[in-house]
Parts: sequence; C-alpha cells; structure tokens
Amino acid sequence: MLKFTKDHEWIAVDGDIATIGITNFAQKALGDVVFIELPPIGKALAAHADAAVVESVKAASDVYAPVSGTVTETNEALVADSSLVNSAPHTTGWFFKLKLSDPKELNSLMDQAAYDSYLKTL
Repeated sequence: MLKFTKDHEWIAVDGDIATIGITNFAQKALGDVVFIELPPIGKALAAHADAAVVESVKAASDVYAPVSGTVTETNEALVADSSLVNSAPHTTGWFFKLKLSDPKELNSLMDQAAYDSYLKTL
C-alpha cells in the first residue's frame, strides 16, 4: 500500500524498508525530467528533510524524505534514464530506499483516498 505526502512524494513499505518516489501528479507538474540527484547510500535522513533533487525542462525541485531513516539503496537507472520518472513514477521511477528509524512516522502520511481528496483542493 502506498502512502503520500503533501509535497507529492509516495512511500511503499516492505518490513522496515521504505521505497520513495514522486507521485504522478508531481511528475506531470514538472514536465519532462532531465536530471536526478540521488542521496548517498548510508546517509541518515530526518522526516521532511531534503533527500534528492529532480530537474525538469520547467524547474528544479527537492524531493523530501517522508519519514526518518538511513538510505540503503538508490535507483541508479534514473541516472542513466531520468525519463523513468515520467513514464513510471510509481514503479520503476522510484528514487531511493531507506531503512525506517521510526515506523510510527508512517501514521502521519495520507492514504490514497486522503491524497486524492487533497489533490482536489489544489
């Protein structure tokens, strides 16, 4: 199950590992993605801290860590082909994985229905 932030990141959790990316809404707003800067493996991130950068033909934007944890893996395929963010933002276009440091932080994130309602207010 996916959870979402108001900054348009998604998170999928498997055990104590979370996979993070940007939502379809975010990639559409950005337009064609041309560059991704991923966090270094081993970096400790606090919830809501800058984690990655995504640049498009329209703008550059920070990607935030939805929850606290330590980066365990990055999607190196994005470095070679940043268009994966546009073509498959919720699958092969993920940005990084982290080991959760406080699973309770997941409770503050939106489920799909809440995120869909939030989008209607924008």
